Amino acid sequence: MYRIDIGGNADGPVVAGDYNVVIDARHGSTVTLLREGERPRPVRRERVELLPRPQDVPLGRDAELALLAQTVPRGGPVQLWGPPGVGKSTLLRHAAHTLPPGPDGVLFLSAAHREVADLAHELFSACYDAAGYAPTGTESKRLMAEVAVTVYVDNVEWTAEQLREFMDAAPKATFVFASRDRSLLGEGVALEIGGLQRHAALSLLGRELGRSLGEGDQAAVKLCRAAGGRPLPLLRAAALARTDPSGAVVLPRPGAVADLVPLLLDQLDAGTTDALRLLATLRDAEVDPVHVGALTDVADPAALCRRLAELGLVESTELGFRAAPDVKPALRRRNQGPFSITRLCEHLARWATDPGTTPEQVAGHARAFEVAAELAERTGHPELAVRVTWAASPALARSLRFGAWGRLLGLGRDAARRTNDDRARAYFTHEAGVRALLTGRRVLAGVLLAEAVALWRLLGDDGGAGAAAGAQQFAPPPPPNAPVDPEPLDALPDSPPETPPDAWGDVDPGGLDGGGAGPGGDAPGPDASGWDVVDPLPPQPQPAQPQPDCVLGPDPAADPGTGSESAADAANHMVSHVPDQASGAAQAASTAPPPPMAPPPGVSEAALGGATSATAASAATGILAAVAAAAALAIGGLVVAQQSDSDEQPAAGGLAGTWQDDQGGVTEFVEAGSGTYSVTGVDLCGEAYTTEFTENGGSYRATVPIYDVTTGSCGQVIGEGAQIITLDAGGDTAELLMEAVYLDEGAECYSCGSYTLTRLSGP
Repeated sequence: MYRIDIGGNADGPVVAGDYNVVIDARHGSTVTLLREGERPRPVRRERVELLPRPQDVPLGRDAELALLAQTVPRGGPVQLWGPPGVGKSTLLRHAAHTLPPGPDGVLFLSAAHREVADLAHELFSACYDAAGYAPTGTESKRLMAEVAVTVYVDNVEWTAEQLREFMDAAPKATFVFASRDRSLLGEGVALEIGGLQRHAALSLLGRELGRSLGEGDQAAVKLCRAAGGRPLPLLRAAALARTDPSGAVVLPRPGAVADLVPLLLDQLDAGTTDALRLLATLRDAEVDPVHVGALTDVADPAALCRRLAELGLVESTELGFRAAPDVKPALRRRNQGPFSITRLCEHLARWATDPGTTPEQVAGHARAFEVAAELAERTGHPELAVRVTWAASPALARSLRFGAWGRLLGLGRDAARRTNDDRARAYFTHEAGVRALLTGRRVLAGVLLAEAVALWRLLGDDGGAGAAAGAQQFAPPPPPNAPVDPEPLDALPDSPPETPPDAWGDVDPGGLDGGGAGPGGDAPGPDASGWDVVDPLPPQPQPAQPQPDCVLGPDPAADPGTGSESAADAANHMVSHVPDQASGAAQAASTAPPPPMAPPPGVSEAALGGATSATAASAATGILAAVAAAAALAIGGLVVAQQSDSDEQPAAGGLAGTWQDDQGGVTEFVEAGSGTYSVTGVDLCGEAYTTEFTENGGSYRATVPIYDVTTGSCGQVIGEGAQIITLDAGGDTAELLMEAVYLDEGAECYSCGSYTLTRLSGP
């Protein structure tokens, strides 16, 4: 069993909203309310200038640069969009360096694997000196209201709604985005970036070859045509060029453009190949060259990575380097195994807990920690996943990047379950509850922290139990007679994939990943093998003042079906995981001091009917799953980790298939008839249900009840809601609108609003 050797206090307190938090890496963090005069006073920086590293001047982009020069000073927003390898990032970086900055400066950010709230906090931190402070959403908007910076954002994977949410964080700022797909709708300028014209493509190829090329160089002309004017394959072709005995330059055949990576791999020595294997193992994670040097013992890792970038095998980022999307499949076809997962996890864990490593450095490598934990669990080493996530969690908490922190906590909780590590489970549950509290999810926080209290007490850890109970007082109490479920994890079944993973951790060796970027920019997208990241916690709003809430739920009168929880957090609270006998659990839970706060009189607090058991031991856990489900889709469904390995494909057409919301919740829609699609699950009272969505004027609509959970675990129906799904033109994304049709007086709908869905599988 691995254990993380960290002291109790991980470098003192941070402030999030109205809370003071002391991060504790052993017993879980302690939360107190800020007293008068304790709130930090952020100091506005006179001018911001955070630019990307310089790159070569982009060739053949005069028209695009001229348009940017006209549009950006007028206030934007602007979106550069186009396929991977077309040169969007190069153009964006050049614009950041050459165009006039805003009145308050210029800022370059990367949105790769970052949630809106996390990147908004980076924007705030760049404009204000406020270390260790994350203001509430309202306070942040007040502070940023007059900040007029120009913000360039690369690798944007967001929907139109998320773009607007991010831009609202700084209303007077000018934004320029680079994305794979167009998502800026109804405002600003969306500029499609295509391949270079032939003259510019020849100039680029000639620059890399160190010679002038013209229309008479037929081999070069044909190569440019085969590459579609995309800079990346041209750079790779130049790296493979050779000189024949006559001194003429011999280029790769035009037909080989699509398969240049294996030819480049042939040129690498053993040390360079080892470094590339490390980066490919970490998929689309950015890695500082210092880690490449520490793990591969190469003499000059920075120079080696730059050389790999010149070959087009890795991409240069602000943090370091990451493997190009098509490198991993090429290595697999050559029977090259991945880098040692054990060495990787042990190195990252040591580095994260080193006193010299800053929270910002760990936050920058959050994706590497995620991938390492996923790989460890997929390849049968969940104890390594526990170690690496526990090591990174305190630093991520201190960095105040709550999205990245939540993903690591979810991975750690799942790994703790698989390793029967009750102490790790108590820690991750405790920290997940603290995170929920800090991000305004008070109902979820109350249930998680109640569970953490019971788990710590079963372990005899009074320090952990006291810290969890102290934080629990700031959340609503769990429903009456709803003790938590602190059973040992050895009672919980594992669910290994039907097909054992290969050495790279992929379930289907035939499904080669990395063929392209994700849905927003040159950052690679989901692994085609089905090994996607799932946020085990629900989507988090800005940490604004939370209000008592009600949540849409499935219709208990609908035909029952066999289903499982919606939202990734429900993966840790499946009905089948609840023991039949829980007297000990009930007794342990009853010793926790009851939180003093309750909803104001006359206001209902409700939650979606999710996966809950009829047993007393699981009632609070069921409410947890219910709240998680409401935060994701509020419509039942399957957890991606339990269905992504299946070979079964849903019926073609319409909604049929597996969909993921913008924070990780996953739901499967099954065609039930002409224009009708169903999802199944378990309602708040533990009863199976089926919710049907029926086509109506180009959208799909379902009617669901709204529950009040302040009176008990089952709750009372206090209203009716509608869920409306509208597909985009391509059918790969959709908008889910949840609204209250009617609601009892004094209640407010907690989960009403708009969500974005992305198709994971199906037609």
